[in-house]
Amino acid sequence: MPGVLDRFSGRILGAGSASGVRLVIGRWDTSPWGSFADVMLAEASGHRVLLAPDERVADYVATTYSFDEVVVGSVAVTGEGRWAVSAPELTATVEIGPRSGLGRLLRAVPGSLARSRAGAILADPIARRVLRGVRTRGSAGNGRTEYYGATDQHVVAALEGRWRGRDLGALAPVLPAPDFGFSSTPPRPSVVTVTTTVRRGRDD
Repeated sequence: MPGVLDRFSGRILGAGSASGVRLVIGRWDTSPWGSFADVMLAEASGHRVLLAPDERVADYVATTYSFDEVVVGSVAVTGEGRWAVSAPELTATVEIGPRSGLGRLLRAVPGSLARSRAGAILADPIARRVLRGVRTRGSAGNGRTEYYGATDQHVVAALEGRWRGRDLGALAPVLPAPDFGFSSTPPRPSVVTVTTTVRRGRDD
């Protein structure tokens, strides 16, 4: 179908906390605008917040997903085995654990297939059955279609931090699903290496 394809390659980390705050952290190595990081956050009440590094990213992400509040400011994620996250009113440290069983399976799939839209379409019925709330293809906001091509997964081992002056508490499952879009991060906290492709209209 006609349209423009936007591709983002990097990692998505999903983690819940004892306070009820759920975090989805995007750490993008390549994108239409170079490298950047953003955070999608759902409070215990269900209030959904986007923390974006600039207006361009904020507009794009808020048009693709659903939020109750958008905050623009410096967003930085550093480190590898231990991620240090800094964003408006949020500080967090996340310990990355070993590769999961799913991660080992994903690494066995040829990368060119796993990262492609065709691969996302093939993986979607499997993901729906195996991973609660996860889909690899679906309709995003503003008439866009999104494809997720995962190539690796590690577990998240620990989380600590503060959001708007309150302690996040210990690591917890990502439940309930934060409902930013058609797909959710798995309930088990994890970080996935992924290529996300968004198809949008030429006039979008």
